[in-house]
Amino acid sequence: MLLTLNGRIQTRVFVLGVVGFLVALVLTPVLPTGSLSVGQTYRVTLSVLLATVLVGVGWELLYHFLQQFRWEKDWPTLFGFWTILNEAALMWVLVHYTTIILPRALHPSLAAFLIQFILTWLVFWLLVNGPMRVVFHRWRFRGGRFL
Repeated sequence: MLLTLNGRIQTRVFVLGVVGFLVALVLTPVLPTGSLSVGQTYRVTLSVLLATVLVGVGWELLYHFLQQFRWEKDWPTLFGFWTILNEAALMWVLVHYTTIILPRALHPSLAAFLIQFILTWLVFWLLVNGPMRVVFHRWRFRGGRFL
């Protein structure tokens, strides 16, 4: 069963909100953040996570629009994996080159950003394409919707 737009948005928000939060809790103390305190580092990682969730809703709308030009109206799984590139690039621009998400004093290094983003994305992608299909078997038949 294909995930609907509403289901993909709900899945993204739920899984990034829960799993992304857990990844951030574990990963934040060991990130290479230089002179930032642990509290400031948590502020950075959780702000980036929240921004990723919010911007991700926009990505889902764009992906849905682009999928309408495909015959099957869906992406191959590998396409879904490679979306990490454009999403990470946009988030890096928003985090590092603007003050929309964080003040200049709290901008993370590229290494810290990439470690957090890539690990969170990999855990998200693996969970959605693996165990969630087994544990939440009704989730698949409801188009990915939780509500």
